[in-house]
Amino acid sequence: MPVTRSERLIVPDVLRGVAIVAMLIAHANPLLPQLPLAVRFVIGNVNDVASPLFALVMGMSAQLIWNGSRRVGATLLQQAIRGIVLIALGLWMLTWGSWVVIVLPQLGLLLIVGVPMLLLRSRALVVVLAVIVAVGAPLNEFAREQVAQILTQNVLVQWLADWTVLGHSYRLTNLLPFFLLGALLLRGGLRRDRTMWIMLAVAPLAYVVLPVLEKGLHLTGFVSGTYPDTLHDVGLVFVTYAIVVILATLPARQPVVEAIFAPLRVWGGLALSLYLLHVWIVSLWARGIGGYPAQNVPIGWVTIVVLPLVVAWLWGRFVGTGPVEWIMGAVSGRPKPLLAGRRAQATAPTTGLPARG
Repeated sequence: MPVTRSERLIVPDVLRGVAIVAMLIAHANPLLPQLPLAVRFVIGNVNDVASPLFALVMGMSAQLIWNGSRRVGATLLQQAIRGIVLIALGLWMLTWGSWVVIVLPQLGLLLIVGVPMLLLRSRALVVVLAVIVAVGAPLNEFAREQVAQILTQNVLVQWLADWTVLGHSYRLTNLLPFFLLGALLLRGGLRRDRTMWIMLAVAPLAYVVLPVLEKGLHLTGFVSGTYPDTLHDVGLVFVTYAIVVILATLPARQPVVEAIFAPLRVWGGLALSLYLLHVWIVSLWARGIGGYPAQNVPIGWVTIVVLPLVVAWLWGRFVGTGPVEWIMGAVSGRPKPLLAGRRAQATAPTTGLPARG
């Protein structure tokens, strides 16, 4: 039976919470230039998992909305408006002067392009996903080598080219497969099934391709968007998804699991507001220090990572719906009561959270 919007789900909010925490940690890395190699390795992987994991969860949320929708035109319009708002927010944030590579324009375009594809049946969607994976890397390389100068002659064309194929860190060609996969996983029920176990088995095999090529065979040039780099992201996302599903579907979750999930669920529900607050604080540090510091700045790390998480947790605990999420709902025709989150927590069963679109 398909999951509907009225049902309560843990997995999407926890995954979204993991993704936003990963982004916060990655963006604070410039304030800790002197770290052991092992710590830098971990932070590098934390950085790499954030954006594809966001795309995966966006696919789950978009599919959840389709499951509960009977008005195709209205839903397409609402999701397109959400995408446009994300793009506008991203362009505004680019003027703040932070060192963060803003991902919101790519995620907004992802909604606009990806949501209509979810009208396809699952088998057709799998075929589309496979085709996008197959053509994505060579398309990125072709655009960079052959048409980059042509695509950057006009500012609007430059933006679209950057968001789709030319982006240094994020691009539609690589986020869209994760978005479609998220929708397919939601259709499957987000449970311990053969697909989840296959993903867990594939994860380490996909992950080691890049280090084997770079460290073992001494091959270089695997920039973001190439096949080995994508497999690296696949490994990280697959293992994260599998671990969260396994923990979320325990017959009786242990207190330690509940303690980990509780803040992640709050941060996941407030991810957009938390992201804007975090980038604003980063911009204050970027303007204040005038570049990357040569020594570790622990207080900066705390204000960029810990402070936004504490503020978001307090907001989620005592208010509910995030301010940016509330605005997004209002402008897209999917209004949310400001105190909805707190009331839902008071009545929620231990098996899930309200699905968020």
